[in-house]
Amino acid sequence: MVIHSSYGKKKLKVKEEIEEIKGKLESNFEENKLLHSILEAKNTNEGRLIKDAINQGLHSFIPDLIFENIVKNYSQAKVIYGESFLRQLIGNENGINIPEFQRELKKKIKQIFESMKQEKLLDKNYEITDKGIELASISLCIEELDNLQAKGLIGDKVNKKLNYYGDEKDFRKYKKGDRYKDLKLGKSVSLAIKRGHKKIQKEDLVIAEREGKGRIYIIYALDASGSMKGEKIDLCKKAGVALAFKAINEKNKVGLLVFGSNVHSEVQPTSDFNLLLKSIVTIRAKNETNIAETIMKSIGLFPDENVTRHLTLITDAMPTTGKEPIKETLDAVAKAAHLGITISIIGINLGDEGKKLGEQIAYLGNGKFYIAKNLEDIDTLVLEDYYNI
Repeated sequence: MVIHSSYGKKKLKVKEEIEEIKGKLESNFEENKLLHSILEAKNTNEGRLIKDAINQGLHSFIPDLIFENIVKNYSQAKVIYGESFLRQLIGNENGINIPEFQRELKKKIKQIFESMKQEKLLDKNYEITDKGIELASISLCIEELDNLQAKGLIGDKVNKKLNYYGDEKDFRKYKKGDRYKDLKLGKSVSLAIKRGHKKIQKEDLVIAEREGKGRIYIIYALDASGSMKGEKIDLCKKAGVALAFKAINEKNKVGLLVFGSNVHSEVQPTSDFNLLLKSIVTIRAKNETNIAETIMKSIGLFPDENVTRHLTLITDAMPTTGKEPIKETLDAVAKAAHLGITISIIGINLGDEGKKLGEQIAYLGNGKFYIAKNLEDIDTLVLEDYYNI
């Protein structure tokens, strides 16, 4: 697998338009080369600056304005630019009110963005270029793959996991992490008796392995309403990168839907990792939440083929658009389920009403409902849902 990049060995080509920022991309997802290729990228700090700016809904950088906002009211600057962006740009805020520090800070900010212009990451008006988007996507990918590595969620051991809900194929010993519903009680009891155990021991437990359900087409639907701005949308983007990396590496296809009051952008299920990566990095939070339209849109994106079709929805809010948003959402779920599309939902900080709706969506959609109590766990939940398809 390789990211074609002007920072690596190959150059980015043109293919797809992204709604939030104009930019196009084409590449092939070749196995076993991704990590080597992206680690050749330079200027990852500048890539993080651009990535963090996009997460805050920014399109461009005006050095003098950024400086003025920082020294005038640092607390308000954190709301505008986000803590991560400011940390990358100026380090810590110590000395922010000292005139000598401010003079050096103004010079430093100017130098950083002038350098980004020279490198063509920004244009003459300090707006983010295609090359800037490319570097931000590489930065996003590196951060998430490092995170997956640290969590032990990447590598051959994980890739060998079996798809659940297929036909029973064989049996093996129970191990930590297996689902209790796959325990074969009869065989476990029989094994305990043969071993002369009066009670079933852990080593007696037997699990039914299952064959996979064939090729999987999964659409990652991300809520980009205003409340998702900043760290929340950053971690959800990284979860999308994790899903794309794992699923495509296992010969499945991944699509993308970005929704607020309506669907902002879409990518049909594809094996083009670079296309998904660039589409994900350019997502900006805005507007309200329309889950019903998102589900209906996903129906049209899935192919009419004999494949497993699954939609994973991530949201932090109740649907807010339409005359009867909850009814319209559940009607859309029922229609998708009738067509054989399963739906899972991952809720972030949902209230009681939101949790109730999430449970209804998962039940009607023959999927799972997950509650993300910790933002850092979103990628783990997304991958758990993928392996539960």
